[in-house]
Amino acid sequence: MPALTRRNLIKASAVAAAYGAGIGLAGRFGTAKAATEPLILKTAKIKAGLTDAGVTKDVLSYGSEGMPPVVRMRKGEAFAARLVNGIDDPTTVHWHGLRIPNRMDGVPFLTQPYVYTGDKFDYAFTPPDAGTFWYHPHCNTLTQMGHGLTGVIVVENPNDPAFDAEVVLNLRDWRLGGDGQFIDQFRPRDAAKAGTYGTVRTTNWKQQPQYDAPAGGLLRVRIAITDVTRVHTFKLDGGEAAVIAIDGNPVPSRFALDVLTLGPGQRLELAVRMPDSEGAVVTLSDVRGTTPKTLATFRAVGTSLKRAIGDLGPLETNPVAKVDVGSAQHIPLTLSATAENAPVHDSVCGSLGYSFWAINKVTWGGDQPDPMAPLAELKLGKSYVIDMENLTPHLHPIHLHGMSFVVLSSSTRTVLPLISDTYLIEPNEKVQLGLVADNPGDWVLHCHIIEHQKTGMTSYLRVA
Repeated sequence: MPALTRRNLIKASAVAAAYGAGIGLAGRFGTAKAATEPLILKTAKIKAGLTDAGVTKDVLSYGSEGMPPVVRMRKGEAFAARLVNGIDDPTTVHWHGLRIPNRMDGVPFLTQPYVYTGDKFDYAFTPPDAGTFWYHPHCNTLTQMGHGLTGVIVVENPNDPAFDAEVVLNLRDWRLGGDGQFIDQFRPRDAAKAGTYGTVRTTNWKQQPQYDAPAGGLLRVRIAITDVTRVHTFKLDGGEAAVIAIDGNPVPSRFALDVLTLGPGQRLELAVRMPDSEGAVVTLSDVRGTTPKTLATFRAVGTSLKRAIGDLGPLETNPVAKVDVGSAQHIPLTLSATAENAPVHDSVCGSLGYSFWAINKVTWGGDQPDPMAPLAELKLGKSYVIDMENLTPHLHPIHLHGMSFVVLSSSTRTVLPLISDTYLIEPNEKVQLGLVADNPGDWVLHCHIIEHQKTGMTSYLRVA
């Protein structure tokens, strides 16, 4: 599948309507018959009350009021959405973690033209997997995501076990000054290290919100880390919690939540057994760093339902192809720092003006009409093992678009054979990730600390 050149981009713009109409590949990742009415996602600049300092200006959202909506889909059923761009910058929508046709993936130049102010783009696909995912732009990413364009996706499975309540949590920081207004999104010295942290932390755009759930009941907590930088270490106090899914896929075997570290782009699902006593509070915290931070609390209400986590049935596994490790071809992937230099191309989709990171000693020059060669060319239907090594002293949540992988081994820790799309690799770790190249197209692979992505730690795999 050839990369889009400038000429091909013009052609792509002309057939954008055909993309939305669902013309193209059939099969597991084919675009099914479109839903009757598309969900309208209109980007807008709004004001929001994020701090006690008053309303924050220049917040971005999908819609005219508040946080981007939780988008709900159903596994195996057609979904359609129309992006209408109401902001000054070009934008797109990437459906993070969803294994959908390449032309629906929302990456400028590789998969679709960017959507200019006043224009629209129709997305139509059928999600093959149930779980928790999220959506965000893939253009001017640091600014647009940093100013609010991050929303959660829930793909429902009617065969899921019954919970007594559900809460969806969108975790993100904001770079705000003491007056509650935006300050610079990044500092170069931090971009060259762990990334630039926000100054205000929110859950669902609120600071330490509280939610009610039935006493003695089972609460399903869906968590998406949509922040551009912050790694979280989760801990829960006041109740019993089991980890039931990570990154949209059921865990191989459930385990109690002690502490669990996940990075930007990752998702977590918990089954929380609420206390029996009315008014008792369960606290979800991030204990990474020197000062623990309360993310949200859950208050028990009503007479106890007296349920037990052990009574909760299993989640259905998603239809991810099994890797044939014995016949798999290996793909080396080395993450490293690089000497600072300015990118040669200043993309319409934004450049930070620096280059700090590389994959296999190559620095991504930014979204541009003629991108560099792919990291590797994969044959459709074949098994592969990515041998990934982190030569840097920092964590990197590496995210692969369009396909899922299974974690096979690590040089620094015991790992579960999790099926995922994002792996948080530790400093000096070597990890093996197995996948079946079963979704044709050009699929971006990048660090989801956005400053790292935008300053070089990006590439793509070609499946044909």
